[in-house]
Parts: sequence; structure tokens; C-alpha cells
Amino acid sequence: MGSTVDDAVRALAAGRLVVYPTDTVLGLGARASDRAAVGRLEQAKGRPSGQPISVAVSSLAEVEAFADVSARARRFLRTHLPGPYTVLVRPSPLARARLVPRVFASSGTVGLRLPDHPVARELSRRVGPLTATSANYHGARPCRTVPEARRVFGSRVAVYLSEGSAGSGVPSTLVDLVREEPHAIPRRR
Repeated sequence: MGSTVDDAVRALAAGRLVVYPTDTVLGLGARASDRAAVGRLEQAKGRPSGQPISVAVSSLAEVEAFADVSARARRFLRTHLPGPYTVLVRPSPLARARLVPRVFASSGTVGLRLPDHPVARELSRRVGPLTATSANYHGARPCRTVPEARRVFGSRVAVYLSEGSAGSGVPSTLVDLVREEPHAIPRRR
């Protein structure tokens, strides 16, 4: 029998890593308020320190609480979330107080995700904001299946969740909500 959401919640609360399903690609999760866990995530991915890490939250109210956005940006959030978007925003004082500095870009912005997937939102609801980076080694394509993720990460990940439907396989669209007009930012390859 596979791992459960309860197993993942326990692992995340203990500072361990979890692979979890989203509406896009498999996510690699750590509590975004736990410095050591986010450090373990960077090591597991082979990710250079200093690169921002997007954060998944559980509700639109939580996105709005963590983001300092204009009325126009708020309309975008309310129209498009939950969904396959990572919104680049100025963080609110609450976000600055609760999230580890490693998740923020050098410009001070943060990428927030509200996945349209019940397992991803339930994890965040139960343990708080999670990292929402794709499950892959830095620079490689995202893992499409849990067995593939297990081959990449092995024991560096405590729990591999395969519950729920698979995502689209396409990474989320990055949307800049810092400027006056929301606009998509092309992903670097």
C-alpha cells in the first residue's frame, strides 16, 4: 500500500521532503517556513542557493494574505485561481514573517501557487505553505511519475504521494502581478 496524506503531513512537520501531485507537474515539497527543510530541498535538487522557490498555499484567502497586490492583480487572482499559475507578487508583511528568506527572489518578490489539486491544497492546509518546485534534479525536465521521482530522489524524499489524478505534465505559467498589468513571463529552458 502507498503512502497517505497523513504520512506526508507527518513527514513535512518533521522537516522532511515529500513528492506530491499538483494540477501541473509533481511537486517537491518542504515546509516553506522551515529553513533546514528548504535547505534539504535545495540539496536534493542540486539547486544553486539564492534562486527563488515558489510556494503553494491552500486557499485564495491565503494567497491574498501573503501578497501585496493591486486591485487589478486581485481580480486576476480571483478569476484564475486555483489553477496552473505561479503568480509573482510583492510579499505582504505576513509572508515576510512566515516564509524563509530562501524562497524570495533577490528583487524581494515571491512566487505563489494555488494548485487546482485537492491533495496539494490539503497538504498546505494542514502544515502551512509548502515549496512548490517541480520534482526534478536542477535543470532536468520534471518527473512525470512517482516511480521516476523515486529513481531521481531515492531516500532524500521521505514520502512519495501518488494519490489523486495526475497533472497536465506542463509546468505552471509564471504571471507577473507586480506591474500594473498582469503578464506571463516566459520560462527559461
